[in-house]
Amino acid sequence: MWGIVPAAGRGSRIQPLAFSKELLPVGSRRENGMDRPCAISEYLIERLILGGVDKICFVISPGKYDILEYFGDRYDRAQLAYVVQPQASGLCDAVFRASTVVGDEDVLVGLPDTVWFPKGALGALPDAELSFLLFPVEHPEYFDAVVLDGERVREIQVKQAGAQSNWIWGAFRMSAAGFRDLHLLWKQRGCRDEYFGTLVNGYLEAGGCGIGVKAGESYVDVGTLNGYRTAITLLADTQAAGAGRPGPASYTALAVPKPSPAATGVTS
Repeated sequence: MWGIVPAAGRGSRIQPLAFSKELLPVGSRRENGMDRPCAISEYLIERLILGGVDKICFVISPGKYDILEYFGDRYDRAQLAYVVQPQASGLCDAVFRASTVVGDEDVLVGLPDTVWFPKGALGALPDAELSFLLFPVEHPEYFDAVVLDGERVREIQVKQAGAQSNWIWGAFRMSAAGFRDLHLLWKQRGCRDEYFGTLVNGYLEAGGCGIGVKAGESYVDVGTLNGYRTAITLLADTQAAGAGRPGPASYTALAVPKPSPAATGVTS
């Protein structure tokens, strides 16, 4: 199974940085018996691998070759590939750029500037054409709120005031057929959809089916300074809880608003 990591955004909300935002050090990890800084995107890669991915495609913009230099051709047991998105044209464009390397396999997609728990939550997504890993937040109007009818996705309300659901998607899975169908629909719609949520709404209206799984517990967008600080706190508290010390009561309200790609030119 392939993982797709859309990493072509400029990171304008957390600039200035001297490197790609996906390499922002957040927390640490143990390697060869020593602690070392951990790049924010490593948290997503770890979760993709736990979800069953053995190949990962980074979608990068021109000039973000520090990502390639940092990760190389392999991470843990996953092989890595890289595709260039010439301009920051939205998440749909970034995801479907990976069609040049993704074959007839399922795909998992996540955002590389987020930290979320539980780590193995992607394993809860079913073998369906399209399924979303959902997280509860206090301000769904800043994200893609997922309205369910049972487990079936009825609508995705993209950054909509007064959203009917406080569950947002943090990652999603597509079967090989689902990926092809959504890619074809995106092209039929003139490649106008920047947000994945608007494309999914068109897919549902055309008779497609999506599943929402409420397996997420905590979610932090690290694309702002406030989100960066919150992620460090969440990771420290989670580590403390794993060591038998009291952890956080709840982090369901820690998702940080992100502006529209049209305003900022970012894809994730």
